[in-house]
Amino acid sequence: MPELPEVEILKLSLNKNIKHAKIKKIKINNRNLRYKVPNNLNKVLAGCNIKNISRIAKYLIFHFNNEKKLLIHLGMSGTIHLIFKKNTKNTNASFYHLSSLPKKHNHIEISLNNNYKMIYNDPRRFGYFKLLNKNFINLKPFNDLGPEPFDPLFNFLYIKNFIKNKKVNIKSALLNQKFVSGIGNIYANEILFYCSINPLKKISKLSMKNIKDIINNSKKVLKKAIFFGGSSIKDFKKIDGQSGNFQQKFKVYGKQDSKCPKVGCKGILKKIIISNRASFYCLECQK
Repeated sequence: MPELPEVEILKLSLNKNIKHAKIKKIKINNRNLRYKVPNNLNKVLAGCNIKNISRIAKYLIFHFNNEKKLLIHLGMSGTIHLIFKKNTKNTNASFYHLSSLPKKHNHIEISLNNNYKMIYNDPRRFGYFKLLNKNFINLKPFNDLGPEPFDPLFNFLYIKNFIKNKKVNIKSALLNQKFVSGIGNIYANEILFYCSINPLKKISKLSMKNIKDIINNSKKVLKKAIFFGGSSIKDFKKIDGQSGNFQQKFKVYGKQDSKCPKVGCKGILKKIIISNRASFYCLECQK
C-alpha cells in the first residue's frame, strides 16, 4: 500500500502535469471499487477546472473551481496513469508500476482538455473515489485521523498523553492512523531502527528520549523517502518515468538475517510478525 511519501510524490507529479486542466469527460468502466463510484461523477465534475491537488495522510484530494472536491484513495493496488494524446506510452504516476497497463482493470478514465487522459487502474479494487463537501475535514475518514509526523501537533505532549496506560506495542501504534497518520509498515520499521527502539516495546514504557527520537526520526525518514522518490517495492515510477530509489536506503526492511548496519553493532536483523505485518529489527541495538 502506498504510504505518505509515495502519495506526496504522486500529488506533486499530478499538480505538475494536470493542475488547471479542465475535465472534459469521466468514463466509468466499473463502479465496483471498495465503495461504489458515484453515478453522478461525470455530471458533477465535467467542465470543472482542477484548481489544485492536495494530500491528507494517504488520501489525494482534487479541488475544483466549483468548490467541489474529489477524494481518491489508492487502496492496496490502485495506480494512476497519464496518457498524452494518442500516445500509447503510459506515464505512470503510481506507487506500483507495471510495464504494461492491463485494460480490464482500467476502472475510471478522465479526459482532460490539455490532451491528457488520467486512468485509474486497480486490479484488487480496494481503492475508491468519493465526492466531498466543503466541511469534509470534519467527516470520516478525516475526523478519525491523527496528526501527520510533519504536523506541529505531533509533539512530545501529544504522544505522552496518548501512550498513558496503554499496553499496545510501539510498532502497532505507529501503524494506527488514529495516533499518527501517513506512516505505513515500511517506514514504521525504518523509523524504529533509527530510534533504536524494539518494535515490541510497550508504548507506556517509552522514555522521554524515545518519544523525542520518534518525533525527529519520523520526519527524517519520511523527508528522506520523498527526496529519493519513494520506495520502489515493485518498480514504482514517478511521473517523469524515473524509479523511486529509497528502497536502496533501507536499513532493516526486508533485510532479515543480515548484519545490523549500525556502526559498531554486531547484531543480526530478525523478522517477526506484529499485527499481521512483517517487522524487521536488530536484536542487539533496538531495545
